[in-house]
Amino acid sequence: MGAPSALALLLLSACCGTPGWANLSQEGYWQEQDLELGTLAPLDEAISSTLWSTPDMLVSQDSQPWTSDETVVAGGMVKLRCQVKDHEDSSLQWSNPAQQTLYFGEKRALRDNRIQLVKSTPHELSISISNVALADEGEYTCSIFTMPVRTAKSLITVLGIPQKPIITGYKSPLREKDTTTLHCQSSGSKPAAQLTWRKGDQELNGEPTRIQEDSNGKTFTVSSSVTFTVTREDDGTDITCSVNHESLDGADRSTSQRIEVLYTPTAKIRPDPPHPREGQKLLLHCEGRGNPVPQKYMWEKEGSGPPLKITQESALIFPFLNKSDSGTYGCTAISNLGSYKAYYTLNVNDPSPVPSSTSTYHAIIGGIVAFIVFLLLILFIFLGHYLIRHKGTYLTHEAKGSDDAPDADTAIINAEGGQSGGDDKKEYFI
Repeated sequence: MGAPSALALLLLSACCGTPGWANLSQEGYWQEQDLELGTLAPLDEAISSTLWSTPDMLVSQDSQPWTSDETVVAGGMVKLRCQVKDHEDSSLQWSNPAQQTLYFGEKRALRDNRIQLVKSTPHELSISISNVALADEGEYTCSIFTMPVRTAKSLITVLGIPQKPIITGYKSPLREKDTTTLHCQSSGSKPAAQLTWRKGDQELNGEPTRIQEDSNGKTFTVSSSVTFTVTREDDGTDITCSVNHESLDGADRSTSQRIEVLYTPTAKIRPDPPHPREGQKLLLHCEGRGNPVPQKYMWEKEGSGPPLKITQESALIFPFLNKSDSGTYGCTAISNLGSYKAYYTLNVNDPSPVPSSTSTYHAIIGGIVAFIVFLLLILFIFLGHYLIRHKGTYLTHEAKGSDDAPDADTAIINAEGGQSGGDDKKEYFI
């Protein structure tokens, strides 16, 4: 550093125009005359704070290391990779946010078994950190000891995983048309998570997510509330609070609360069979629905006196239907919360004709016979056609074989077996 120091003094003297403005001491320090005695500063420090353009102090950009920022989920593993093109016979070094050296080349400097060497060459130094904690977040430095020392920064961001949400505020049971408010809370997220609500498959509009910093100063607790009015269709429905956070990578993290809704009963009457006829057995089922479930059913027929039946059974049975059973029937389903009456009009139809086994047998036999006759008719038609064609062919061949035949196209054959002229001849044209 001697030559650069002398050059610096010369430039300083030329700039100020006063040769005695600064003097070089034997220890390599410079001293300004106006300063108090003993306030010295290193000359090399002064030079490093000034921009010099001497050729031997210019450092190639190829010796500048580079790295990249990383994001990791708490508990996961992160890899830090530092590379340089021109190492200038120097080694690469990784240090943590507290400026503690982790690795100098392939040599471990910090005793932390979570930190392992991945690759060490003159052009690259890569390390890995497993089981990453929130405390590991910060700016890591890769250095190469050239002149001057070159560094590159890598920011590690650690994502805090939100805890499973907790739902509070449910008071069971609810009555139909009641209004209820549920609260949801989740801790440990970083950055702060978002909460959403669903009722079954339907989205609920809850309050905006509230954010509160945890005591560790790194993670957050989020909370939300939802208020809604319940109906009888909500009985047995799940109210779900879900956490949305980038650390979950699309995985579901939610909690559900199944709600119970009390409501008055309803009922409807279902006949079995659906279209009853005289002489059949009929069951009228009174299908009651409610919470609590109807415990008692009362059957009545309009125009008759006292109830036909009061029982825990929901069916009214007719062992053998008569025309006189026609009429309007009512079923009242009764529970602790109230009652509901359903109606059904019974029309007894005439008995359906029962086909006799003898007529059925005759119909089957008749169908088979008709089919056989049809097949025989088809067979006779084809056979007759076949015989006619082959008979004509036989006569033609016989006429061509006779020596007395006048020509090849006409055969004259005597009806008695001999030749003759006049009206006794028959001609066959083929």
